[in-house]
Amino acid sequence: MITLDDTSPMPAFEQIRSQLATLIFLGTLPSEVRLPPVRQLATDLRVAPGTVARAYAMLESEGLVTTGGRAGTKVSVQADNFPEVLDSAIDFVETARARHLDLDRTILALQAAWKASENPPIK
Repeated sequence: MITLDDTSPMPAFEQIRSQLATLIFLGTLPSEVRLPPVRQLATDLRVAPGTVARAYAMLESEGLVTTGGRAGTKVSVQADNFPEVLDSAIDFVETARARHLDLDRTILALQAAWKASENPPIK
């Protein structure tokens, strides 16, 4: 399910985090699915356990997974909302591309929309 590219400038922990996040956002890994234990995934990918632990910790800080000690690391219940949000994000990106915005300007537009939604104008 996860593969590492030794030629990539992206560190292994980020490749793991990124691929798992994508699987979660796509709904391929639905909520409550248990991820492989750190040692098992590290062995499978031929990396140090700390590399996998770092990826899992980042996913947890992003709210994508929860860790429960012996219960293991599971996809967060919040993940059920991600495929729907992804669909909306794809629509947004398609609109931005149709208007010839590059990624940086698209991100700025998204940040502006986020801030505007936090402080809606008083009517």
